[in-house]
Amino acid sequence: MAVIGGRAHTIEEVHAVGKGGYPFAEISLYDAEQVEGALNELLRLKREYGINYLAHFPNEGNPVDLDNLSRRFVPRMKRLFELCPPLGITQGTFHFWIDERYIPPEAVSGKIDMMTDMVQAAQSLGIVLCLENLSEPYHDFMPAFDRIPDLRMTLDIGHAQLMTDENTSFGFIDNCFERIGHIHVHDNRGGMSVNDDLHLPLGEGIVDYPGIFTRLKDKGYASTISMEVKPPAMSGTKEAILKYIS
Repeated sequence: MAVIGGRAHTIEEVHAVGKGGYPFAEISLYDAEQVEGALNELLRLKREYGINYLAHFPNEGNPVDLDNLSRRFVPRMKRLFELCPPLGITQGTFHFWIDERYIPPEAVSGKIDMMTDMVQAAQSLGIVLCLENLSEPYHDFMPAFDRIPDLRMTLDIGHAQLMTDENTSFGFIDNCFERIGHIHVHDNRGGMSVNDDLHLPLGEGIVDYPGIFTRLKDKGYASTISMEVKPPAMSGTKEAILKYIS
């Protein structure tokens, strides 16, 4: 049975997820100093609500600037990994855009090298690292999966509706199911830009959640699902998920 929790961008949203009775909050770990400053409060809330944490790591910035990524982003990620064990975090999601329509082959190769390094660093601290799909179809993930056996993915079903005629979740489920370690759910109306990533409650967009969750259910998905909607919309979104996946 899948475990359903909520995305929490702020301390206030951690409170909301905890008060909602959800078993975990996927929290933003973007800046090491900010996380260190919030550590005691995060631990207090963890105890108060009896919740667990998953990590959501920062955006990469310029996706083709390999020098900046290797000199700044990767060390930043490794520092954030070090802050996960005190919070009991064993799984984290990160963005590393590798859509071959937009990212040159040499940049994709260089980014896979960096992912190899990051996955090893995360593993050494007991963290499973999950690459989140942005606009990529499943086959753009295959070179990374082939080279990094321990890399997992976060299937963002809402993102999979963008810059495509058919939701790419079906391709990931059919061809990479064993790599799916986590799922993000939210709705949108399709579109061709980041502005179309609306993060609507389920049912307010066009994403085929009945079809996608049926496919996941048939495959036996039993890991974590984060609702990437505002806390007031989580109750209805959870009901929709359970309707489709139970």
